[in-house]
Amino acid sequence: MTTVTVSHYADAFATLRARDLVQALYEEGAVIMEGVLLTLHGDAHRDRRRLENRVFRREIFRYYEREVIPHTIERTIAPFVERGRADGVVLGYRVTMNLTADFAGIDRPLQTPEETEALLALVVKFSEGATLVHSTRDHERVRAEVRDALAEFGRVFLQPSIARRRSLLGRFERGEIDEAALPKDVLTVLLRNEERLPLPDDLLRREIAFYLQAGAHSTANSVSHALHEIFEWSAAHPEDVGRLDADPLFLQRCIHESMRLHPASPVAWRRPACPVALPTGERVSAADKVIVDMRAANADPNVFGADAHLFNPHRRLARGVQPFGLTFGGGIHACPGQDLDGGAVPKPDTDVDDHLFGSVFLLVRALRARGARPDPQRPPRRDAKTERPNWGSYPLLFGRAAS
Repeated sequence: MTTVTVSHYADAFATLRARDLVQALYEEGAVIMEGVLLTLHGDAHRDRRRLENRVFRREIFRYYEREVIPHTIERTIAPFVERGRADGVVLGYRVTMNLTADFAGIDRPLQTPEETEALLALVVKFSEGATLVHSTRDHERVRAEVRDALAEFGRVFLQPSIARRRSLLGRFERGEIDEAALPKDVLTVLLRNEERLPLPDDLLRREIAFYLQAGAHSTANSVSHALHEIFEWSAAHPEDVGRLDADPLFLQRCIHESMRLHPASPVAWRRPACPVALPTGERVSAADKVIVDMRAANADPNVFGADAHLFNPHRRLARGVQPFGLTFGGGIHACPGQDLDGGAVPKPDTDVDDHLFGSVFLLVRALRARGARPDPQRPPRRDAKTERPNWGSYPLLFGRAAS
């Protein structure tokens, strides 16, 4: 087997769009990723993505950004703000897990801290299983823990959520409620179309668990990375501090720049479905592996400048280059939640009152509005359970710092 690594931006951009390259990064984490949307290929991927795309629409994102996300953020962070401190990683996971649960279709009827903690523990375990290839723990032990977590998730959270949606769908079919009363989430779409695209119970459970962990894991890490980069930039560039709060497009630009430097998945693995000529000119066969180095591509100096490895929200980009680089992927496996997380990329004539800023922006802005800042007594530390360069803890204080 030959492993070919693609690291230049243009080559990575084209490689991600090659239709004869199959997703391969999550084979080690099949305990939760087998058969889910991200690992499908060909007609099966097209059919499920086409169906689930019904909730990945701009008007649905707008509904979540205006009606759902602000309330979820406020409800989740309020106890931490009152306490005056929080671990930014834990807080980020709690908020993004609640947001992702809304979008995936998992109810939390009790709305208690205990219920949130129970679901969060399961989602963190799902994330550990999905990223098993980078785990520093014993892989078989992690798989066993993920199987237990999936069983508990199905019993405690998924089955009651399914039952409520089946009841609503029955009322809709009988004409007792209109379509606007149906939940706007992935689970409802799948249940509503189960005759057209049936999923076995275990696969449906993995599919919804995948959405929970993918959304919560990547978004929470994006929040902690963005906070850190903004803290560091503010300390070195006090002239921009006022602009961070007065200019929402500048704050979003900071978030996009952080996303460029810290892609949720630092690499993408592909396996050729047949002999393929890569954009680099190399030929690979089904026995080979292709690694797209997302971090390296996002720091290509030919595209992002000589300081491409540094955070710089004033970076000037060529036409057609996304400010977050290839962080959301490309081709058939591009992240469908790009606008939900990162918002829309602004144009010169963007109206801020009608713009989608994304969930990461909304949470970072909410934390800044409450005086979030690093705790000088407790420095942040990296996550030792994974080879991915994520934060394991990021202590924060709230309120105005003492002078």
